[in-house]
Amino acid sequence: MSRGKYRRRNSLRLQGWDYRNAGAYFVTICTHQRQPTFGKVVNRRMRLNSWGQIVVAQLIEMEKKRDHVVLDEFICMPNHLHAIIWIMLQDKTGGQLAGPSMVNDQMAQQAEPLPVETDFPNVKPGSLGAIVRGFKSAVTNEINGLRGEKHPPIWQRGYHDRIIRNERELNAIREYIRNNPANWQTDHEWDEGLDDFL
Repeated sequence: MSRGKYRRRNSLRLQGWDYRNAGAYFVTICTHQRQPTFGKVVNRRMRLNSWGQIVVAQLIEMEKKRDHVVLDEFICMPNHLHAIIWIMLQDKTGGQLAGPSMVNDQMAQQAEPLPVETDFPNVKPGSLGAIVRGFKSAVTNEINGLRGEKHPPIWQRGYHDRIIRNERELNAIREYIRNNPANWQTDHEWDEGLDDFL
């Protein structure tokens, strides 16, 4: 059953969770009004247009610029981007990558609830919100420079995230991302098929 073109806006962040915590995050960012902005799916494979190529290039650049970020599986689809983003315990030169089990441990150790991030105002440096904000801004600036205008927007406001809690979820979400182009005809809403994998 379709959930409709527009959804009521609620906070999408997990209350009480500090989004600077090390761990793996499944992030989805949708285009403005879910428009097919970044290319099209042909024969069950994603064909990026020039704007989609900018998205992928900036995603890779995001990882290069941030010592505490590692990019895992990702896919740029016509109207959304899926990515698994790891936040490291330390920087890449000497740090250990946080395992999915560590996410559960850190959640249990939270002493008191922290402010909820709703979109991007007042995001904490180094947090998932800061990472996504920087990425979206870089993509928008480059595309706007090419097209010579700022409207319509490239992205929908905010983003969706899921804290990956264990190895089973991590592998299931990786598979879901890899299969996104093949499932495009039946998965018109960007997350309709995710529950089947988890």
